Amino acid sequence: MEKTDLKNFTQEQLIDYLQREFKLPAFHGRQIFNWLYRPDITEFSQMTDLKKELRAKLSETARISLHTIAKKERSEDGTVKYAFRLDDGEIIESVLIPEEDRNTLCVSSQVGCAMGCDFCLTATLGFRRNLTPAEIVNQICTVINDMDEEMCCSGDKKSGCINNLVFMGMGEPLANFDNLLTALDIIMDQRGLDFSGRKVTVSTCGLVPKMRELGEKAPVNLAVSLHSVDDEVRSRLMPVNRKYPVEQLLQACRDFPLPKRRMIMFEYIMIEGVNDSEADARQLARQLKEIRCKINLLPYNESPDSDYKCPPRAKCEAFQEILIKAGYTVFIRSSRGSDISAACGQLAGRN
Repeated sequence: MEKTDLKNFTQEQLIDYLQREFKLPAFHGRQIFNWLYRPDITEFSQMTDLKKELRAKLSETARISLHTIAKKERSEDGTVKYAFRLDDGEIIESVLIPEEDRNTLCVSSQVGCAMGCDFCLTATLGFRRNLTPAEIVNQICTVINDMDEEMCCSGDKKSGCINNLVFMGMGEPLANFDNLLTALDIIMDQRGLDFSGRKVTVSTCGLVPKMRELGEKAPVNLAVSLHSVDDEVRSRLMPVNRKYPVEQLLQACRDFPLPKRRMIMFEYIMIEGVNDSEADARQLARQLKEIRCKINLLPYNESPDSDYKCPPRAKCEAFQEILIKAGYTVFIRSSRGSDISAACGQLAGRN
């Protein structure tokens, strides 16, 4: 009999499951949920405030999952790429980006991706399947367990090892919506991984019908992979634009229930000769009016599998300057982990 993975449950779902299957009171459910997300907990025998009989009974029908690290690569800039082998043999990748005062983990939501973006290596895999809530959450748990104490900004492995989460890895998060919401509940639960919604960012290529629902159900940051506001160009780069064109996407951004003092982040991969002209910058500035936002310019990470090229730095800076003069907050993001294929658009699970 296949054992039930308890990390697939939110706290309330776990309480219901334990009451139904084991007749356990709610306080036991809260105890067990809290244990699941402590660093290095892999066995029920480690839950020392539970009776031995209960621990033995749980181990007969339930399990505490954790990912197997299939490969771990460290970039010259300190970025670490993890390849995790799932129970069915599939591979997903996560990227740990260390900085002086914080660590950011880039998390995957699917095996492969169905969106078919022309510049993204993950798209070459096609769509394999959605990740379960446990498979999403365990990327965080496994990396925390693997990190050295000195990498933890606060010295506390549970709360200090990883400071920010970005759902920008393999897959389209909003295409795995229900499992994403369950994982976010666990991630932000105080007895779970205890992340503030301000420290969690979910990126989408533009699945318009799910954007508002995300804002209503999860107090997280929204990032939108935009890359062009010209429908012809964006449809060539991102097939999703044929179903949800630019105006529908930007209207969904205007309608997004944005908490006070937060902004939508627009991600804009700059590709030489495609979307990097001064006219493109001026058009972008006009289209984003009335949206509380900031803009990340991401010079394209070149790959032998693609003919696209990265624009010269001076061209990126000229593009940035036009947007700044139009009143936007704009960053040119330096590529991290490109030497180990861990940069934006390079995750392909090919280990």
